[in-house]
Amino acid sequence: MSETDPRAWIGRTREGDDTVDAWRVAAFNAALDREASLPADGTPLPPCWQWLLFPPLYRASASGGDGHERLGAFLPALPAGHRRMWAGSRMTIERPLQVGERVHCRSTVAEVVPKTGRSGPLVFVTVSHEIEGERGGRIDEAQDIVYRAPAPGGGADTAGSDDMPEPAWRATWRPDPVLLFRYSALTYNSHRIHYDRSYCTGVEGYPGLVVHGPLMATLMLDLAVQQRGTPVRRFEYRSRAPVFDDMAFTTAGVPEGDGARLWVTRPDGALALTGRME
Repeated sequence: MSETDPRAWIGRTREGDDTVDAWRVAAFNAALDREASLPADGTPLPPCWQWLLFPPLYRASASGGDGHERLGAFLPALPAGHRRMWAGSRMTIERPLQVGERVHCRSTVAEVVPKTGRSGPLVFVTVSHEIEGERGGRIDEAQDIVYRAPAPGGGADTAGSDDMPEPAWRATWRPDPVLLFRYSALTYNSHRIHYDRSYCTGVEGYPGLVVHGPLMATLMLDLAVQQRGTPVRRFEYRSRAPVFDDMAFTTAGVPEGDGARLWVTRPDGALALTGRME
């Protein structure tokens, strides 16, 4: 297998260390317009909030045109112009991380699958993350990232259309550029589709700034946790269609067994995310 084949990156690893610090937790609460006092040492970290940890550290000169780390370092090298999207995640929370806990993450390129979709060539990359804390916290997660070749029409907007049940609970969020900036800053996510409107519309062809899929997934799961009041053992979600900063989106769900079936809809009723929690 040649180095030009993206599957040659399967098995590559990267490791990092971090601390679940109280300030980041408080800052995310503030971004969500919630009480922003510093949590006490030992407070359990809510599920999905581990996405605030292990920010990608690379020099500015190592950035690609989209603001992310240039492909070919850790993730597979692909032809210039491929568009990136975090397509979904599957995680198991063996034990929640805690505020004040030192944590270690080992990331591995687990799978690389080239495909051809309706919009042209696609490459699906699955990265596994093993997160362990010094106090016994552990989360195992597989993240799916999809890269698509540039399309003449620009950013894809293929909305899901599955029939969903009447929600047992729902909440409406109205994103704006400030929220997107704050979440990008907290996760050190320099992907320009979330804050650079001229790039987003002029280069990637979207009609507005793109709301982070992980942010919506966090809010979707948070709603279920509030309603069910039980610890989360497993969670998975899949992105179905983009949401933009001029759209109010709705998180919703229904009980399912000892967990919940979850989704996010756009104002036009289209599905943006779907998920399940145990």
